[in-house]
Amino acid sequence: MPVLIRDLTNLLEEFAPLNLQESYDNCGLLTGSKSTIATGALITLDVTEAIIDEAIENKCNLIVAHHPLIFSGLKKLSGNTWVERTLIKAIKNDIAIYAIHTNLDNVIEGVNKMIAHKIGLKDGRILQTKAGLLKKLICFCPSDKADLVREALFSAGAGKISNYENCSFNSDGKGTFKGNEKTNPYVGIRGQMHVEAEVKIETIYPAHLEAHILTSLIMAHPYEEVAYDIIPLDNHWAKSGAGYIGSLEEAMTEKDFLAHLKKVFGCGSIRHTALGGNKIKKVALCGGSGSFLLKDAMHNGADIFVTADFKYHQFFDADNQIVIADIGHYESEQFTKELIFNEIQKKFSTFALCLSKNNTNPIHYY
Repeated sequence: MPVLIRDLTNLLEEFAPLNLQESYDNCGLLTGSKSTIATGALITLDVTEAIIDEAIENKCNLIVAHHPLIFSGLKKLSGNTWVERTLIKAIKNDIAIYAIHTNLDNVIEGVNKMIAHKIGLKDGRILQTKAGLLKKLICFCPSDKADLVREALFSAGAGKISNYENCSFNSDGKGTFKGNEKTNPYVGIRGQMHVEAEVKIETIYPAHLEAHILTSLIMAHPYEEVAYDIIPLDNHWAKSGAGYIGSLEEAMTEKDFLAHLKKVFGCGSIRHTALGGNKIKKVALCGGSGSFLLKDAMHNGADIFVTADFKYHQFFDADNQIVIADIGHYESEQFTKELIFNEIQKKFSTFALCLSKNNTNPIHYY
């Protein structure tokens, strides 16, 4: 069976749902059609003209990139900028471009966990969890079908709280209804009031699974008309958010840890705040521009915050309470290609996947 671009993008969106991207972002399929047969996929951090050439050379008609090529609105496509020229070349050569950016940053198994793995952190968790991504489903079903309905909901992805699954609250009660002449009730008689022993089932689920969960509920439920309520929640979700924090197996001196970072990430240099002669044990990190997480890193007792794109005055905000290590944007996210490659290969083990050999880092060190 041929692999369609849709098959690959659906897989990526199961891993990193599009609703997890930040409001300013532009993730998803930027050029091309999902119904096209994929001849191969080139995995890259950025999309440039050289990357398009590399895709052509490797006979890949799909590029999966971390950073979106189209980030802000385009008013012209005349080839006057590198973005326009890259897009024109991609379109002329029938190459689809897919971006998986902050949605991949915001999943617990995403960009930041990969960075933590490369550093060697243990017992990690998301540094700043997101709120507003969970919902509560309340439904009512006859008592003898409650197990069936619960199992359908759990199988669809509901009822997961941190390290627990199949979570629900259930209460017994009585439901009443009277169907008109157009109904065919599962229990009771058309046109007569009926009282049925029912179970009220309450469970939570991630918002991006809503359509699947409601379909599963309706298919498993015996009633013609399924009564249910959906309530948005402000709870923080432990599986989604920004940054990451974990601990080293053994504490290191500040200089030894900086040397470790430089080796792992191949940094041309590391910009950092003053060293106080303390040991590094607890490490907070964020791939790419992470200065907005400095207070979270400090609040969680991190000894060092590893990220990129700190501005001059922001370094003062460490206030001698934490070491800031700015390792560079490209350097911090370079292993994202490996992460994407591994996720696709798990399901499409024989599909033609290529890791880009081009270093797209626009910053050089002298």
